[in-house]
Amino acid sequence: MRYRTRANDANKWFLCAHCRQPVSYQPSGAQHRNHCPWCLWSRHLDDTPGDRQADCHGDMEPIAVWVRDGGEWAIVHRCTCCGTLKSNRIAGDDNEFVLASLAMRPICQPAFPLERIAANQ
Repeated sequence: MRYRTRANDANKWFLCAHCRQPVSYQPSGAQHRNHCPWCLWSRHLDDTPGDRQADCHGDMEPIAVWVRDGGEWAIVHRCTCCGTLKSNRIAGDDNEFVLASLAMRPICQPAFPLERIAANQ
């Protein structure tokens, strides 16, 4: 999938290849737009932030969040084509519900039966 841009506004926004929502190239609170604020999916475009030099161009699935030193949240993305893992800081316009859902995923879908916890007490 590719990002589609509107011809007369190509430098202003694109359509997310995953959720099809319009996305501004100008992120809130970040220097480089590196993921969709609606669904948090990204594209494997950069080798280093903002360079647009990656050859893969695969879809990057948001798989987790983590907290950096100082308390800043970041999204962990995994490329669906090559498996590369990247960490991207959240932006001020990211969907808070989707971020919270991603953060809660390990609790809501544990890798073991919850009954084990009760049995060990």
